[in-house]
Amino acid sequence: MNVRVDPHSLTPPSQQLVAAVLDAIATGALLPGDRLPSVRGLAASALVNPNTVAKAFRDLEHLGVTEGRNGSGVFVTAAGPDVATSLRLASTLAAFREAAALALRAGHTVEVLAGGLHELTTAQEREQEREGSKA
Repeated sequence: MNVRVDPHSLTPPSQQLVAAVLDAIATGALLPGDRLPSVRGLAASALVNPNTVAKAFRDLEHLGVTEGRNGSGVFVTAAGPDVATSLRLASTLAAFREAAALALRAGHTVEVLAGGLHELTTAQEREQEREGSKA
């Protein structure tokens, strides 16, 4: 698992790690029963303090997406993918609504925003088609 923390982000590093793990679980990169990297290993690869990773792991366990097993590590729970998906859907929808509200206050029309969303979905569909033809 390759995770990078943006030190310039307003989001705390531990929350960036939580989001990265939730994304990995929600997309199937991490499956139920999979072991997460060790605290020290993830801290070294993300260039953060091990205490930051430990906090992220506690938060993930509190959310129910992971569970710690004494002496064995941290593992994705059976409910992890469903919980991670619902959390990521909720947070991204909230961010979308916030961005849309900012755009509307700035003077963009609903038509311009809808056009932008249409462009994004068209580009995503093309990318999925390209990836499908490579398989």
